[in-house]
Amino acid sequence: MRNAYYKYNEKTRMYVRVYPNLRARLLTYLRNVLLFVLLGVLGYFFTLLILGTPESAEDLRAENARLQGQYAVLSQRMDEAMEVMEDIRQRDDNLYRVMFMADPISEDVRNANYAATNRYKAYEGMDNAELVIATTQKMDQLSRQLYIQSQSFDEVVAFYRNHEDMLKHLPAIQPVANKDLKRTASGYGYRIHPIYQTRIFHKGMDFACDIGTPIYATADGVVKNARYEKGYGYIITLDHGYGYETRYAHLKSMNVKRGQRVVRGETIALSGNSGRSTGPHLHYEVLQRGRHVNPAHYYFMDLDSDQYEEMIRVAENHGKILD
Repeated sequence: MRNAYYKYNEKTRMYVRVYPNLRARLLTYLRNVLLFVLLGVLGYFFTLLILGTPESAEDLRAENARLQGQYAVLSQRMDEAMEVMEDIRQRDDNLYRVMFMADPISEDVRNANYAATNRYKAYEGMDNAELVIATTQKMDQLSRQLYIQSQSFDEVVAFYRNHEDMLKHLPAIQPVANKDLKRTASGYGYRIHPIYQTRIFHKGMDFACDIGTPIYATADGVVKNARYEKGYGYIITLDHGYGYETRYAHLKSMNVKRGQRVVRGETIALSGNSGRSTGPHLHYEVLQRGRHVNPAHYYFMDLDSDQYEEMIRVAENHGKILD
């Protein structure tokens, strides 16, 4: 469970529970990684101070091997932390900044490093210099990316304060009740088609659910169409404005009609098995300015960071595409 704190609300005169936001959790995670690095280095030098320098060649080789192993583990941990940063960067550029119509941060700014400087010259004469320099470069790169990402989140917060209406029209929840993620069948990307057994690009996400399961609008908007289409079966398309549309396919029945206004969380249909489908499910798509995007990036009002990572893992299952 995430840590929480309480904040006094002057309007209601009550204390409300507040969970740390994504930025706070990111800073905590990376601070722990850097602390791990610092403790490892300090521990090594403390050991040398207490026990002294190894006196024999055998002891020296053993100490060197141990240090090399520590650096290898540290390098792996840094790789894992950089993978987390890359996932956050993707969400920042492709979701947070897109939804506020802000330009993404350039690759040159995000990935600037010190490789062309003399910053690492002091390490060149050390044993295993290549590993030491590579690991130190990763630390420096991660520190810079953390700083840039922190600045980006500050900008996103400023955008948010001026775009509250836009957030109401941004797809931000799952289209079915799926808190335990058990309904997640297949994600966005290349998959093997269940009928043709060929590799195709899956433009949305599939949620396995019984016929008659309520389907929810994922944001405020207007019904662009509600009709039967070959392949999709009964399908509803919602226009949310600000360049966003969502599609809900293979339905059993539709509760809305063209031109009707809907709000986030409203039941717009019941799931079914219509069209070209191998089993009861909902096929859900998100389009941004006419281009399909990964729906998994648009569940931030439903999922915390751990649940998001679990959904991505489940959605990578290539064997359960249902349409």
